[in-house]
Order: sequence, then structure tokens, then C-alpha cells
Amino acid sequence: MSGDDSGENGAQRPAAEEPRPGMVSNEARIDHLVTSGTFSLDGGTWDVDNNVWIVGNDEECVVIDAAHDGPAILRAVGRERTLKAVLLTHAHDDHINAVGEVFDATRAPSYLHPDDRMLWDRVYPVTPDHELADGDVIEVAGVRLQVLHTPGHSPGACCFYCEELGTVFSGDTLFQGGPGATGRSFSDFPTIVESIRTRLLTLPPETVVRTGHGDSTTIAAEAAQADEWRAPEG
Repeated sequence: MSGDDSGENGAQRPAAEEPRPGMVSNEARIDHLVTSGTFSLDGGTWDVDNNVWIVGNDEECVVIDAAHDGPAILRAVGRERTLKAVLLTHAHDDHINAVGEVFDATRAPSYLHPDDRMLWDRVYPVTPDHELADGDVIEVAGVRLQVLHTPGHSPGACCFYCEELGTVFSGDTLFQGGPGATGRSFSDFPTIVESIRTRLLTLPPETVVRTGHGDSTTIAAEAAQADEWRAPEG
């Protein structure tokens, strides 16, 4: 998927991204599931498939973007692990609409950049538990997730970079094929391009980009196309 929030509506496909039988319990890993639902903004509603990423080990983890299906996310986390936090790349409803279910079951606090509060408030009458800020670091299972504020898709959009795992979780800021969508309220194409060029394309080229929708890519692959990015017409 390129820079669009839409996607094909399909069945849930919870799965470990890199199954490692017999893995030592304190070895950090990335688990991945896809959940399906809808995204609504500016009077329209679209079917979407969302990537939900879980970073941790057999003892503790964090969820990146609690999308659509709280029970599926809770099953992927498992009963034996402590869910330390739900980290939100931004507050479009398809990325946050299972936060309430996950919190009710685990009491795991939610983290959101304050510039996206106007989007959060359309879904929830309560405030997020914590504010994200550029440069913050969240530690889990012996690795560090660095917060990169990358406005453009939304004002408070953030990515989470984990040097130890060689990956960045880009939400809807960067996809395989270029920048995320900027044709709806609170978004801006020049801003997202500046965010990508200054905050993401400066990461090591081999860094894996794990996106909010669709397939993963790499910084090198997207940097090679950056000169071709153009604002959408209309």
C-alpha cells in the first residue's frame, strides 16, 4: 500500500512476524497481526486493514497502534506477558479504536502526541494517559523505542525507531511507495515530505520500515524514489 488509508477488507491474520521456536524469554522480538475495520474522516468511511505491531519478549511488551479488534490484540499479547504501553503513531480512528478495550483488560497506558488530541477527542471522552514528545525513549524487553515526531499525515504523527532491532514503525507517515495520504483534514503534503526527508531518510539505509497498512519496506528503497514524490492532484 502506498500513501492511502484505504485497504481491502479481509479476515484477521494474527501471526508472529518471525516465529522462533524455543526462543529465550528475554530476547526482544516483533510480533505482527492485521486487523480489519473502517476509517472515517471528513464525512467518508472506508474499509481498511491495519498493521498492529507488538514489540517485546515473553515477559513484557508494548503495542503499536491498537486498531479495530481488542480481543485479537489481547490474544496476540497473551496472558503471560505484561503489556507496558499502547503507543500510538497518530489518532485517526482506525489506529486507536481498540485502545479502550485493551485498556479495560490490561490497564496499559496509552501514549499520544498532543498535537493529535482533536482527532482523539472524536473517539474518546477521556484524555490519553501520557503525551509523546520528540526524542522520548520507551524501553521494553531490553530495547529502546525512540519517538520521532513526523507531522504531515496528521499534526501529531510519530514514528518509533528501534536501533537494536533495525526497524522503524512509521504508522501512516511512510509506506512502500512513498508518503502517507495528505488529502484529508489536518494533513499537509510539504510537511510530510519534510518530516520523511529529515527524520526518516536519515536513518541507516538498511532500516526496515514497518508501516501502518500494507507491506514493509526499507529506508534505502524509499530514499531511491524520493525525488519522484509529487503532491496528489485535486
